[in-house]
Amino acid sequence: MADKVLMKGNEAIAEAAIIAGCRHYFGYPITPQTEIAAYMAKRMPKIGGTFLQAESEIAAINMVYGVSSTGKRVMTSSSSPGISLKGEGLSYLAGADLPALVINVQRGGPGLGGIQPSQSDYFQATKGGAHGDFRMIVLAPSSVQEMADMTVKGFDLADKYRMTAMVLADGTMGQMMEPVSLDYEIGAPVEKPWATTGTKMERPHNIVNSLFLVPDELEKSNFERFERYKYIEENECMYEEYMMDDAEICVTAFGIAARVSKNAINAAREMGIKVGLIRPITLWPFPVAPYRKAADKVKEIISVELSMGQMIEDVKLASECKVPVTLCNRVGGMIPSPEQVLDAIKNAANGGAK
Repeated sequence: MADKVLMKGNEAIAEAAIIAGCRHYFGYPITPQTEIAAYMAKRMPKIGGTFLQAESEIAAINMVYGVSSTGKRVMTSSSSPGISLKGEGLSYLAGADLPALVINVQRGGPGLGGIQPSQSDYFQATKGGAHGDFRMIVLAPSSVQEMADMTVKGFDLADKYRMTAMVLADGTMGQMMEPVSLDYEIGAPVEKPWATTGTKMERPHNIVNSLFLVPDELEKSNFERFERYKYIEENECMYEEYMMDDAEICVTAFGIAARVSKNAINAAREMGIKVGLIRPITLWPFPVAPYRKAADKVKEIISVELSMGQMIEDVKLASECKVPVTLCNRVGGMIPSPEQVLDAIKNAANGGAK
C-alpha cells in the first residue's frame, strides 16, 4: 500500500500536476487557490519547470495557449472572478483544439463576493465557459485524494480529446487537509502530431489557430468538434452511487455538499428512511443514466448545492421530470449542515414536494 502524506487540497493538486508531467504553470494569486501558485513557485524551479506569475489572469491563460500549442502539458489555476477573466482564452483554446488543465477553486459571488466556498460557477463551467459553441470536461472532486486524482485524470482527458479539462472544486476542498496517496502510474506521453515544434524541413508546417473566415470551414470545424463531444458523453461519464439499491428518496450533490449529504443519509437510514446518493464526478459530461434509473423508483430527488440552484437544472433534465426535484442549499460562503439535509430528507419521506 502506498504511503500517504497529509496535504492541503490545493497543494495536492499542484504536486499531482507535477507528477503528471506538467512543467509549465502560469497564474495569478486569488483566494482561495493561492497555495497552488505558491507551491508551483517553490517546486517548478527545482525540477527544470517554468513558473510565472503573469500580470493578469488574461495574460496567464494566453501563456497557457502558447505552451499548449507546442504540445507540452500546461496548467493554470484561479478562483471564480479570475476564471471569468480567463474566459476569452478558454474559448480560443477550444477553437484551436488545444489541451490544457484549468483549476477553479470556487468562492462566493457574484462580483467579488467573498472568499468562502461556493459552487455557483457550475453554469459557467458546464455550459461552455465563454463565447461560442464549445464544452470543457469538468471534474468535481469531493476529497483531497480526488483533488489529486482528478488533476492527473484531467491532464489525460485533455490530451486524449484535445480540449480543456477543468477541476471544479470549492474553497473548502482547496483548504482542507487530508491524507493523500500520490502513487500514480503515468503512461507514455500522447503523440501530438499537430504541435508547433518546428518542422526541421521534414514535414508540413503546423498551424494553431481559432480564426475561420470562411463560414463553411467554421461550420465544419464546429460539427467535427461536437462529434467528439458526443463520444465523450457516451464514454467518459463518472459518478458514485451510495445506498441507491433500495432508495425511495435520492439525494444528489457534488464536492463538499456530497460529503455533508452522506452524513445526513447515514442518519436518515438509522431512522429507517430509505435514502441514497448520486454524486456526479463529471459535471460535464453529466451522468444522465443513474438519474433516469432513479427516477423510475424514487419519489423525490433532493439537489444539495452551494448555489441558488444550478446543477438542479441538469438533474431535472436527466430525470425527465418524472419525479419532483427539490433544492436544499446555502449560498454566500455558507455550507448546508447535515441537519439541514436531514430535514429535507425527512420532509420528502413525509410527503415532500407536491
